[in-house]
Amino acid sequence: MACRAEIPYGAYWSTPFARWQGAFSNLHAIEFAAFVAKGEMARRGIAGEAIDHGVLGMSVPQKHSFYGMPWLAGLAGLAHVGGPTVMQACATGMRVLLSAAEEVDAGRSAVTLAVTCDRTSNGPHLYYPNPRGPGGTGRHEDWVMDNFGCDPLGPHSMLRTAENVAAKHQITTAEQHDVVLMREAQYRDALADDCAFQKRFMTLPFEVPDPSYRRSVASLPSDEGVRFSTAEGLAGLKPAIDGGSVTFGGQTHPADGNAAIIVAAPDRARELSRDRNIRIRLRGFGAARAALAHMPEAPIPAARRALAEAGLSIERMDAIKIHNPFAVNDVLFARQTGIDLARMNNFGCSLVWGHPQAPMGTRAIIELIEELAGRGGGHGLFAGCAAGDTAMAAVVEVGDE
Repeated sequence: MACRAEIPYGAYWSTPFARWQGAFSNLHAIEFAAFVAKGEMARRGIAGEAIDHGVLGMSVPQKHSFYGMPWLAGLAGLAHVGGPTVMQACATGMRVLLSAAEEVDAGRSAVTLAVTCDRTSNGPHLYYPNPRGPGGTGRHEDWVMDNFGCDPLGPHSMLRTAENVAAKHQITTAEQHDVVLMREAQYRDALADDCAFQKRFMTLPFEVPDPSYRRSVASLPSDEGVRFSTAEGLAGLKPAIDGGSVTFGGQTHPADGNAAIIVAAPDRARELSRDRNIRIRLRGFGAARAALAHMPEAPIPAARRALAEAGLSIERMDAIKIHNPFAVNDVLFARQTGIDLARMNNFGCSLVWGHPQAPMGTRAIIELIEELAGRGGGHGLFAGCAAGDTAMAAVVEVGDE
């Protein structure tokens, strides 16, 4: 059943994404997201009093993140706002959006701020006490690196899930590299005319604050650390795993950043919209889980469930975004849905602009909305996988009043 909640047109934003250990590597993810939210709400003329609830999504702990959404809200000038903190790995953005929509649909909130942030740079090193260990010694992990490298159910790395799917469905390295070149060409469209597409939802150039948020220390014209490929360069790469097919060129890179979407009841959405003639409706959500160590398969059943909830076929989609930590994801999705690869991921995707986990799906939805608005409206689908062989998907409709 379609949600009642809507997204006010223009009431969303994203920072550029910066490759890990880059411009955002020393900024606390929650403090940075609060700083950005406060500034972006002011630019859009959205009064803090309009927000009555919040949902925070993040997947990499930061100091004091125990305090989650209430802390972020207080830093952003929203001291009256509370709400939960949600984590679902790479599907966090969709889970946050669904949580916000359900809060509005239930009548518990009129306007919810759904904000997502992560910093993969300088990830925490955690120590777990273990009194039964030899001599009482504990256990430890590097949150980012160790969890990229090991799903404890396997154990296996995330890269192995892509290799399993590539082998099962006979997806070649050449097919993957063709997708990389296509996606990078699509991303260049977002950079055209001095980043005109990105400036619909990003403040560019983006002034990078110092950790005290008192001064700017750098200025980013767009995403930082994007590297464009050539067919010759990709052809020269060896698989990242011996005997495999996935090269470093055929996968995304970790990144830092944040993004947010305001979700509201229809009457409040019209009040907060930058253009009241444009309505953005949330039509359906879906979640799914694939077989163990086959993560890239999960978005397909998730997408089908979101489409079924929306009462629409994939052929009705005017724009489609797929989270693609691996180019394998796109090849498989196109094969099993019959959708032309060229119809997917216009203006950019996580394969190119990077993967800061929680805000990845939020930015993808924002770009989907803006692509549809530029077309004069229509329906859009986002689907993306997440650690644990799971996935979430959402269907949105952009139309007139």
